[in-house]
Amino acid sequence: MNRKVKQGSKITRIILRIILLFLTIIMVYPLIWNIIASLKSNEEILESPWTLPDVLHFENFVRAFTEANIGGYVFNSILVTVLSLSIMLILAIPSSYVIGRFNFPGRKFLHNFFLAGLFIQPILIMVPLFLLVNDMKITNNLFSLSIIYAITNISFSIYLLIGFMKTIPKEYEEAAVIDGCGYISTLIRVIIPLAKPGIITVSIFNFFTFWNEYALALVLITSDEKKTIPVGLVNLMEVQRYATDWSALFAGLVIVLIPTVVIYIFVHKKLTEGMMMGGIKG
Repeated sequence: MNRKVKQGSKITRIILRIILLFLTIIMVYPLIWNIIASLKSNEEILESPWTLPDVLHFENFVRAFTEANIGGYVFNSILVTVLSLSIMLILAIPSSYVIGRFNFPGRKFLHNFFLAGLFIQPILIMVPLFLLVNDMKITNNLFSLSIIYAITNISFSIYLLIGFMKTIPKEYEEAAVIDGCGYISTLIRVIIPLAKPGIITVSIFNFFTFWNEYALALVLITSDEKKTIPVGLVNLMEVQRYATDWSALFAGLVIVLIPTVVIYIFVHKKLTEGMMMGGIKG
């Protein structure tokens, strides 16, 4: 009986590994193919798309930066992402601290209000949002786009951070009060350091959202010099398709992928730990 159970368990593990290997190949192969294509000439891409390049054409990346304005799009995306993350954290951390750790009239309403915000996607409010921004004369503005990004993701951030805030023992807070700390000082000196795993997790999730956001940037940004990477990349695809400069197009795609891949490599452990902590304690 035990032998049959062990054999069944072994077969299950083998099947799971085959499935995981298959899924890994599906996920990684397009990325590797894109990197290889970015180092080929246009002729090699069209005539032999599945082979390795004879010579590495690093000038494709230079053309993508200089002729396709990828550098400008990257700068705009970095600016918008940093601003959005900063605004989102400034708003979400104190809000989640108050809702998660204090009892006051209306607390449950506020909690449910932010929870309901999880079900409202930006694409659903695109038209009234555009009319509002247009009436306020703040279209084609990277700072206003950053504020909108931060606000549209604040429900998710608060909901996730409340789970971390609730897990912090009251004794730390009481000790800080005895030492003379007020609410703001306690938040900065005690709560934020203890909630760091949750803050990192929220920041990473929002980074990928802000970096890859397309619909709002397409509607609210009109001038080419202020476009972010997703919108700029679509323009680049259209331009390069007619210019038949496929190598520069693939080089541009690699440049866009680099920041997300690098960040994921460095923070994936903290991201997993943060999600596990939030799941266990929340």
